[in-house]
Order: sequence, then structure tokens, then C-alpha cells
Amino acid sequence: MTTAAFAYLAQAAAALAGLAEGQEVAFDAASGAIARALATDRLIYLFGTGHSHMLAEEGHYRAGGIAAVVPVLATALMLHEGAVESTRREREMGLAAKVLAQYPIEAGDVLVIFSNSGVNAVPVEAARYGRSRGVTVIAVTSDAYSKAAAAGRSRLSELADIAIDNRTVPGDAGFEAAAGQPPVGPLSTVVGAAILNALLAEAVSRLAAAGKDAPIYVSANMPGAKEHNAALVARYQARNQHL
Repeated sequence: MTTAAFAYLAQAAAALAGLAEGQEVAFDAASGAIARALATDRLIYLFGTGHSHMLAEEGHYRAGGIAAVVPVLATALMLHEGAVESTRREREMGLAAKVLAQYPIEAGDVLVIFSNSGVNAVPVEAARYGRSRGVTVIAVTSDAYSKAAAAGRSRLSELADIAIDNRTVPGDAGFEAAAGQPPVGPLSTVVGAAILNALLAEAVSRLAAAGKDAPIYVSANMPGAKEHNAALVARYQARNQHL
């Protein structure tokens, strides 16, 4: 029997199915900002701390990915060299500017910030940094979680130009697999990746409607991929330190 497994999948499917309802304006604005940036040869920066950093990597150098996407990756804010320490650091004041200053973020770019709780110091300060640089800041966060956790602190969604609610529950994990135990099955990564790829897909569609091609990577195992992807790397490598 795999009842719990299928129940979690059903929960995830329901979360995705209801995601766009009532958020059409935010999705339209976010995809429009990305399309404009791509059309003018600007960059799309993706940033998250802790597990949210995986969403920055989700958009980077992958099959079907956009070559103008640049992940903001800082070891101190990721998990592989110390998960406990990274949790402490994402609450540290003044760190966001130090991390983002290592990237050539300029007016006309887009900065997408993923933060499920939406209240930790680094993502909140990252939004302020982006606004100060004249970029369009898009927040992907949980409105319910941030309201529950704010305790008087600034919320990412209030500082961003555009905010998309991933509609996960406070604490993220919301699936009861065993009575009397903490819930499992977080959804923020599943939903966050879907939001990102939905926005990129819409941006590519809008570019095509305007008669413009988007710089899209092809899977390395597809015919002609080596030459195609090499040309994109050559085009963006000087502006993307992670290529």
C-alpha cells in the first residue's frame, strides 16, 4: 500500500492547480518584467537561502533553461558546508549586500528572491538591495507563513515590486503521515520550481510573439546540443561567474 505517498502527491497537485487563481496580475507582471529584461539583453538573477537556494540552481544551465538566468550562490547561505550555520547566517544583518555586490546587478535586470518564511534578514535585505540598484524585484514567498512569523519584522512581499504567494502553510511541511508526529512533505520547493518555470515559459512565449528568440539551453544529450549550448555560454560567460 502506498496510500500516504499518493495522498501527498494529490496534495502537491492540488497546490499547483490552485496556484494561479487570484494571482493573475502578479504572474502577468512578473513574466512581463522577465520578458522585457530578456528583450533588452539584461539578466535574470535568482536568489534564495537555505533550501530556497535550490530554486536558484533550478533555473541555471539546464535543459530548457534560459541562458540569461544567473544564480546567486553563496556557500555560507547554502547547506552543503554546514546546515546549522547557514540557518544562522540567513538571519544575519548586513550579509545580503556583501553577497549581491559580487554580481554585476544593474538597472533593467530582474532579481527573483525565493524565501518561504519571507522574514529572514538576508532575503529581506536582498530586496532592498535590488530596489536600490533599480532592478525589478520579484518575491516568491508564503503569505500565510510570513504573516505568522513576522513578529513585527519586515516582510519580503512588502518590499518587492511584485510578490507571488506560493500558498504553502506556515512551517512549509503540511502533510500528516503519522498521527502524533510532526508533519512531513514540504511543498515550497515543488511549488517554487513550478512558479519559476511558469514565469520563464510565459516570458519566452511573449518574446516569440514579438518575433524574438530566447536564449534557451538544450539537453546535452540532444543532437546539436554541444554547439548550441557552447554558443550561449560564450555569450553569457563574462556576466555569469557560475558558467
